[in-house]
Amino acid sequence: MKPCPVSPAVRVESLDQEGRGIAHFDGKVIFIEGALTGETVEYVSFQRKPSYELAEVRRIIRPSVSRVQPRCRYFGVCGGCSMQHLEPRAQVAAKQRVLEDNLARIGKVKPETILAPIHGPTWQYRYRARFSARYVAKKGTLVGFRERRSSFVVDMQTCEVVPARISAMLFPLRELVASLSIRERLPQIELAIGDAVDVLVLRVLEPPDDADLEKLRAFATTHHVQLLLQPKGPDSVYALFPLAVKPLQYRIPDYDLVFPFNATDFTQVNHEINRVLVRRAITLLDPQPGERIADLFCGLGNFSLAIARRGAQVIGVEGNSRLVQRAHGNAVLNGLAEQCRFLDRDLFKITVQEWKDLARFDRVLIDPPRDGAMELVKALGEMLPARIVYVSCNPATLARDAAVLVNLHGYRLTAAGVINMFPHTSHVESIAVFDH
Repeated sequence: MKPCPVSPAVRVESLDQEGRGIAHFDGKVIFIEGALTGETVEYVSFQRKPSYELAEVRRIIRPSVSRVQPRCRYFGVCGGCSMQHLEPRAQVAAKQRVLEDNLARIGKVKPETILAPIHGPTWQYRYRARFSARYVAKKGTLVGFRERRSSFVVDMQTCEVVPARISAMLFPLRELVASLSIRERLPQIELAIGDAVDVLVLRVLEPPDDADLEKLRAFATTHHVQLLLQPKGPDSVYALFPLAVKPLQYRIPDYDLVFPFNATDFTQVNHEINRVLVRRAITLLDPQPGERIADLFCGLGNFSLAIARRGAQVIGVEGNSRLVQRAHGNAVLNGLAEQCRFLDRDLFKITVQEWKDLARFDRVLIDPPRDGAMELVKALGEMLPARIVYVSCNPATLARDAAVLVNLHGYRLTAAGVINMFPHTSHVESIAVFDH
C-alpha cells in the first residue's frame, strides 16, 4: 500500500494500549507508531478509516524529555520491541496508565490502592522466545522475529532482549539452517532457557538427512545447547543431541522451590520478574495454615506450590492435562504432594454448579490467559471467597472481569498495579486484589 502524504504537525496527547501515540486531526483519531506523549510530530498514514487513521512518525518537531535512543539496531523494523524509544521508567508509568484507564473505562472501577510496579532488568531478560526461519532467494536464510506489520522475517544477527550468549548465536544459527537440506522445511526455532541448560526446539516438516544430523550435532557441541526436533505437535518433541537430556528447570528461592519443565510447556518468559511476582502474589493473597486455597489456571504450579509452602491446602485447576501432570510431579518433587491436588477442568466453560462441586475456598488466585476468566467469575455465585488475587496479562479482560466481581458479586477492588514482565513492549501484565 502506498503511504499517504505527510500530515501537518500534530501534538501527541497520550499513548494507547499498543504504545502508539494518540493525536487528533481533522475530526479523526490518529494512532502514530513511534510517537510519544507531549511530542509535536509530523506523521504519514498507512491506513485510513472514516473515524481514525493508523500512521507512523515521519519527523519529530518537539521531542519528549522521556525519548531515548533505541539500543537495538532493528528497532522500527522488528515487531518484537515497540517501545525502546521510551525511557524504561516512563514505559512502566505508561503501562500503569493503561491499566487504570482500562479499569475505569471498561470496568467502571477504581482500585483503592495503586501497588508499586514490579520491574527489573530491561535487557537480556527473555528466557523464552520463538524465532521464525525462512529462506529468501535474494537474502538467503533468515532467523529472527517477524517484521512490524508484516509476515516477513527480520534480517537480524543480534537481539538485545535475550541473553548475550543467545544473541551471539543467532548468526551462526542462521548459517546452520542455511546449510541444511531441509532449510525450506524448518519454519520455526523455539528457545527455552533453564537454570543449567539452553534448549533449541527445531520445528521440522521433513526429517533431516545424515549430513544435516552431523551439522546439527556439531552446532550443539560448539554452542553448548541441547537440540530437540519437533516433527508435529508438542508431544512429538524428542532429543536429537545430546541424547542425555539435562533437565530444564527454574527456581523460586524464597519458597525453596524447583520447577522442572519441558521445552514446549508454558512458563514465564522473564524468570527474575516471575520470582518477584510470586512473592508479591503470595503476600497479597496471605494464605494461612489450614486454609483451602484455589489456584485457577495453575499451569505447572508456579503459584500453587508457594501457597502450599505457607501451610495452606491447595487445589490447582488447569485445562491442559499435560500441565496438570507436570504440576503434580512438581508437588511431589518439592515434598508438597500432601497439600496439593491438581484437577483437569475447562475453566472457560465452568458453571455455577461445577464451581460449587469444587468445594468452598477461603481465598482464590486466578491467573488466566489473555481471554480472561469471564465464565469463571460469573460462576462464583454464592460460593464467594473472602479474597481473590487476579494476575492478568490483558488489562482489558481484567477490567471486564473486575466489573463482574465488583458490580455483581459485591467485591471491593482494594489494590492493583503493573508487572513489567516484557520491557520495551506494550504488553501490560498486572495484579489486582478483590476483597469481599
